[in-house]
Amino acid sequence: MIRPILRLAAIAVCAAALSGCISLLPKSKPAQLYRFYAPAAATPAPSRPASAVAVFQTNGTFQEEASDDRILTMTGGRAAYIAESRWVAPADILFDEAVAKAFDASPIRLIARGQQGRSAYALRVDVRTFETRYDHGEKAAPTVIVRVHAALTRADQSGVGEDEFEARVPASDNRVSAIVAAYNTAVGDVVGKIVSWTEKSAT
Repeated sequence: MIRPILRLAAIAVCAAALSGCISLLPKSKPAQLYRFYAPAAATPAPSRPASAVAVFQTNGTFQEEASDDRILTMTGGRAAYIAESRWVAPADILFDEAVAKAFDASPIRLIARGQQGRSAYALRVDVRTFETRYDHGEKAAPTVIVRVHAALTRADQSGVGEDEFEARVPASDNRVSAIVAAYNTAVGDVVGKIVSWTEKSAT
């Protein structure tokens, strides 16, 4: 009966040793958080006249693979996310915030979802591409691509117009900070085009 007891004791010692090894494994590094389209200088928005055109922002779509807080990359047909790097919030929410900020300096009064107010027009913005594209290999600096489709309709749902806007901004380096800077430029360019197009179409 001695051998089975010794065997069980040896198993117990091994189990204790393994559990100790597991507890000593290094923890994963915390993700670095980033934000795109953060205006450097906060300038007060110009006062709008009482007769300002009100536009309601309807529900749009966002590229599904890029809609959460991960930073999507594409290399050929292979999709991946940048390790240990995330947006401070889901990308679709940050993009809506960028659109709202861009309209703050516009004579158009944008009514976001959940806000009260009557509007003469409805604006739908679908983000069809929002990704970091490695066209020249994984080690080369990538290009950030943001492409949206915008459609404007009247309150009676009759169409006013629709258009597509795209920005392709090469990152200055294959570093996360450079990639985020490219997103900042690309988003700023696209939302600026959306605002200008809406102003021309609704006035």
